[in-house]
Amino acid sequence: MTKQEAAIISAYTGILIGEFSDMHDYINSLDVFNGITTIGLATHAEQIKQAAKGDFLNIKITDESES
Repeated sequence: MTKQEAAIISAYTGILIGEFSDMHDYINSLDVFNGITTIGLATHAEQIKQAAKGDFLNIKITDESES
């Protein structure tokens, strides 16, 4: 799993895997959340989930032997 994929999964599920800063940077990269505060993450959790949904669904599942 890449750092970007971990950030996407974290944003979509609300469960942090990987580094908080990677997730925060990813959320800020979404057009609607540039400059979101830590408090804003909880306040806008459902909006973040919806904004990350497309990226979450596009994560490619590969067999470990393909890596």
